[in-house]
Amino acid sequence: MVFHMDGMSRLKWLLILAFLCVSVSSKKQPSIVQLSEENWEQMLEGDWMIEFFAPWCPACKNLGPIWEEFSKWQEDLDIKVGHIDVTVDVGLSGRFMVTALPTIFHVHNGEFRQYRGARKVEDFVTFIEDSKWQEIEPIPSWKSPSSLQMSVVAYFYKLSMVLRTVHNHLMETYGLPIWGSYLIFALFTILVGALLGLLLVCVIDCIYPPKPSSRAADSKGESEPEEDDDDDCIKDDRVGGGSASEGEEDQDEEELDASEDEGEGSQASEPSSAQASPNVRRRKPPRAD
Repeated sequence: MVFHMDGMSRLKWLLILAFLCVSVSSKKQPSIVQLSEENWEQMLEGDWMIEFFAPWCPACKNLGPIWEEFSKWQEDLDIKVGHIDVTVDVGLSGRFMVTALPTIFHVHNGEFRQYRGARKVEDFVTFIEDSKWQEIEPIPSWKSPSSLQMSVVAYFYKLSMVLRTVHNHLMETYGLPIWGSYLIFALFTILVGALLGLLLVCVIDCIYPPKPSSRAADSKGESEPEEDDDDDCIKDDRVGGGSASEGEEDQDEEELDASEDEGEGSQASEPSSAQASPNVRRRKPPRAD
């Protein structure tokens, strides 16, 4: 009986020891790092292999066990293996411009390169061991996920998901048809666009006040010649008045010539007396304009 109890206790201790070994070994094995919009920036330091996947994607399901096996090489290759669920973190899919699933990126100290090779464990290991990632051109800086413009794209992706959620809510909760939901979005878009346009015009007017238009300048320029026309009319009136005086002066000249013709046969003293006669009208000087 005592021997039986010793055997049972020995078996019990063996099971406990085996369980501890399994738990310790499982703790030593590194697991895949779950990245999200809150902690994705940690991939900017060191070497990483990142997979973008979706639970509904068949190719992602096939790659899942392979990627899990590859994550066990993290310590040997001195890298970190992570993955991102695009259905949960939509902003990251926009930040990385993910258009196909699964998509794999290699990150080296903030430089991003897209992996397009075979998808087996040995292929991933060779890609890191032989530094084949250096043969791939990195993503340009303007398209880098850490850039400001890609951050804006990420927010647009989030906005699209919000609109999609609202669209589904309108159809499922309120029973609206598809065209009714689209009509609501169209009216909302037109209203927001009009308000933003009005706000933009007000801001521009405040920064750059409007200048006088060309029509106002043209009307001002046309009004000045009208004053000149008035002056011309005045001048014309003056010219008319001058012509009348000139007619009178011509008549006076004719009378003076006639008197001179009548006094040609008289004595030399007579012209002087004739010139002194008060009846003779002298030529008037022309009046200045």
